[in-house]
Formats: sequence, C-alpha cells, structure tokens
Amino acid sequence: MRPPRRLPLLVAALAIIAACSGGSEAEPTATSPASDPATTAVPSTAAATDPTEPATTVADTTTTVAPDPVYPLTGLPIPEGNPLAVLRPAIVAKVGNYDSHPQYGMNQADIVYEEIINDSVSRFAMVFQSQGVDLVGPMRSGRLQDVDLLGSLNAPILAWSGGNGTVTNEINNSDLVNMSPNYCGSACFRVSFDKAPYNLFFNINAAWEQSPPGYGSPPQQFQYRAATDPVQGTPSAGVDVKMDSYRVGWTWNATTGLYERQQNGRADNGPNGDLATTNNVVVLHMVYNAGISGSPDAQSVGTGEAWVFTGGNLVHGTWTRADRLDTFTLTADDGSPILLTPGRTFIELPRSIFGNVAPR
Repeated sequence: MRPPRRLPLLVAALAIIAACSGGSEAEPTATSPASDPATTAVPSTAAATDPTEPATTVADTTTTVAPDPVYPLTGLPIPEGNPLAVLRPAIVAKVGNYDSHPQYGMNQADIVYEEIINDSVSRFAMVFQSQGVDLVGPMRSGRLQDVDLLGSLNAPILAWSGGNGTVTNEINNSDLVNMSPNYCGSACFRVSFDKAPYNLFFNINAAWEQSPPGYGSPPQQFQYRAATDPVQGTPSAGVDVKMDSYRVGWTWNATTGLYERQQNGRADNGPNGDLATTNNVVVLHMVYNAGISGSPDAQSVGTGEAWVFTGGNLVHGTWTRADRLDTFTLTADDGSPILLTPGRTFIELPRSIFGNVAPR
C-alpha cells in the first residue's frame, strides 16, 4: 500500500483591514495504547446656507467591517485567541454502530453522517474540525461510498481501521488522506476496555499533529440562519427514520434546544451516560446501488427528497449535488434555501423508500 497522496501546501493567514483617510474489514495492528482520556457612511450633507457661497463637497468615507470568522462546519464563531483553528483540515472517523459497543466522541463531532452498510446495519462517519477529542471509536472500516460522500470536505483525513483491497485502492487514488493503522502512528491505539475488533480507537488531536502538511480547511457545508432570523418551517416534535434494521428516532427538546437520539426504542446513551444530541437533523433520501461484497453504495451525487429539522421546526424540500466535490444544496418546497441553526448537524441517509422517514 502506498502512502497517502500529498497536495500542494496551502498557506493561509488572517488580515485586519482598517480604512484611513488619504487612501472486507482487514484491520492492521495498531501502535501501543495512548492514555484514555457598517458599513458606516458619512454622507455629503454639508451644504452652504448662502446660495452665493461656493459649494463644499465632503468626501464619503466608508469602512467595511469584515464578518466575524466562524467554523466552516458549524457556523459558530471562533473564540478570540484561536484564529488558526479554522484553517486545519477535517478529520473523518469511521465508527461502528453497535448497541453493545457504545460510540465515543459523537457529541464532539461537527457533522455526523449515518450511512447503511453490509448486513442492513449502519455506520457513522464523524467529522471533526472545530474541536478535537482524545478518544473516538470504536473505529471500523470504510466503504466505496465514502469517496463520493466525503468529497466536499476538501481532501479530509480519513481515520479508519482499513478495508479490503478494492476499497483501499479507491481511497488511495482519491483525494481522501489515508490514515489507517499503517499511517496513524500514535494517533490510533488499542484499548483494554473492549475486545478486538472493537478496541481500535483514535485521538483526533494527535491525528492533527501527525497529519501531513499541505491540507486546507473544508468549505462551509450548509447555510445558517442568523440569531435574529426566525426559524423556517412548521413545528415538529422530531422524526423517526428507518435505517434498514435500525429504528432511529430524534426528539426535539425545547428546554435544551437540542435533538436527542434514540435507537431501537431506547435512548442513545454514550459510555458515560451522555445522550447523543445535535442542533440539526438533516434526512436525505438516498438511492443505494449494489456494491462490492454485498455492501450498499449510496448515490450521494444527484438529487432527492430532504427533510430538515432545526429549532423545533421541519422544513421539507430537496437535496441536489452535481459533483462529489460539491456540498449538498438544500432547497425548500417554496424554492428558498434551507437555513440551519449554527451548531452540530447529524445527517441521516436512509434508503429512498416510502415510509422510511416519518416526521412527528
């Protein structure tokens, strides 16, 4: 296996401009364990009271105020003193979905995709950019559909357990950066609190430190509403989504302003009892073609039906995407763009079959 392909070095800087007058899931053995853890305008209004006096012209001075920088995957403002965080690449962690092996790191991810894989079960692709976490897992293998699905993230780093030869070749020949156990160094490790193959975990902060240079940050994936904007859509208590053999539910909690996840009729609690939550739930009907080794292959380029749950409301519409490098465009039934609430987003990708999505 050849090492991941490198891209040209992207040099980025922040500038302040002031206006002034005058101008098959093969899993290689990982390394040793790490620790767990106004515009303002001055108008020309100075007119002489005596019409015989020559006119005096006052030059307009305009100061353009740059918008506050925000994280590209959440739309939330970047805290003062942490300006370079917006420049780092996205890291996508492929994490298994098992009731008996709870997921670590779910609530720290900016975006989470839930996709269908073999045996009618689902798997998560957790995308980290605004914040890191020392323990994410259990790490599992990738699929061919990940190449298209993750293309809009600008050559993201793929933290995964590896895959069969076909999938590995596709990853290596794509713009995704392969950080399997062959390349992860101390960023991935085996834990003692679970057994193989569910004991492979990643440290996202270490993965950033060990990632090769030259990779830029991802573009903004969605449009967000301003704090003063009303929430689109109609009130909705949440949604139930059938992900093949998994029954997934999302319930709106008006007190916390978050959606809470249920799986197969039970609250989706993490290892420390923390409930899986998100600010936005985006459900995209997806066509799955037959892939290699019986693995479904989501067709994430094209168009389909979309349901967006945000701020306690539902907006129905369509998703479109002309190329794997494009972001998903979400358009409401009335033709307006769908605006999300700034924060974390969970994207469900059920099969495009009637009845798989049931808004409440």
